[in-house]
Amino acid sequence: MAEVKPEDVDALVQIFDESDWDELRVSIDGFEIYLSKNPADRDRQGRPRSNGQDAAIHAASAPAGSTAARSLAASLAADSAGGFAIPDGFVAIRAPNLGTFYRAPKPGAAPYVDIGQKIEPDTEICLIEVMKLFTPVRAGVTGIVREVLVSDGHLVEYDQPLFLIEPR
Repeated sequence: MAEVKPEDVDALVQIFDESDWDELRVSIDGFEIYLSKNPADRDRQGRPRSNGQDAAIHAASAPAGSTAARSLAASLAADSAGGFAIPDGFVAIRAPNLGTFYRAPKPGAAPYVDIGQKIEPDTEICLIEVMKLFTPVRAGVTGIVREVLVSDGHLVEYDQPLFLIEPR
């Protein structure tokens, strides 16, 4: 099996981010990465949720006992416990990629959105960081933020629900 290093993933994400491509899928000896600039594409493409394989690759590069390793282990345990069911009448805003979830633009700053806040499709709601590359996540829907499903600074997987929105 070819070893995919964190620097390789970083380079792919950077190339993709700087390109005019809408999506990118790379598969090498069991390692697979899918990137999309349009969160709706994953639903149209019928992509299954991550089975933890992507996260396991990143876990191998995290120092044992580190916050990242502990967060990743907790995330994988939660996924194996049955996942999360979206309540009727709500829309989940999902992670466009694997990374660290941030509710605010910088430490100590106010969060992008709060529970009860009205949002529009272009409202920036959080950041996902992978290897120093910060991806802003936009709502993609008009509605009211009803629940934040992830704690600030925790690792998230591709397609993991981040917020519950009551659509308007």
